[in-house]
Amino acid sequence: MAIDFWFAIGSTYTYFPVMRLDAVEAQTGIRFNWRPFNLRRVLVSMNSVPYADKPAKLAYMWRDIERRAKGFGLTVSMPPPYMIDDLVRANRIALLGLKEGWGKAYIRASYRRCFAEGQDAGAEPNFSESLREAGQNPKEALTRADAPEIAEALERDTDEAFSLGLFGAPNFVVGKEIFWGHDRLDDAIAWHRQAS
Repeated sequence: MAIDFWFAIGSTYTYFPVMRLDAVEAQTGIRFNWRPFNLRRVLVSMNSVPYADKPAKLAYMWRDIERRAKGFGLTVSMPPPYMIDDLVRANRIALLGLKEGWGKAYIRASYRRCFAEGQDAGAEPNFSESLREAGQNPKEALTRADAPEIAEALERDTDEAFSLGLFGAPNFVVGKEIFWGHDRLDDAIAWHRQAS
């Protein structure tokens, strides 16, 4: 049984598992099933904008991300773009890529460009440059990502996220147990081992 990794490009703390999960899989032998969803739709349904109108909380988040990135050996250029322009399109590209086998490379490239280079993950040039890095022709991949079937698939996955009770990102889901936040990864792994 895999751990479902529910995430949204645009979620700041998702940067950490995106950049670390391959190494975690290699160390633990546990597989992670990457599941993008439309976090903005979830937040709007709850009338929640986590940091945008809370300057003290936003300042804390940036400092926390800076500290944690240093601890993980990851680069950050503070502050990265927030909130991203087209979160939905970024996650449609991720979903398409995961279906076609290049999604993780695209997602990592997109996050690195956002956090290390200051490129909005929901806009150009991040889209095209990250797609090229993932081995894709940007024009062709963007056309496929904008197709109705990919939009519908992201909506279905977001409906599933709602049905699970997800309210933020990232999440690690083991069966019906939700572990919210990148710092709950070890808890999810422990629960998975206990349940296996």
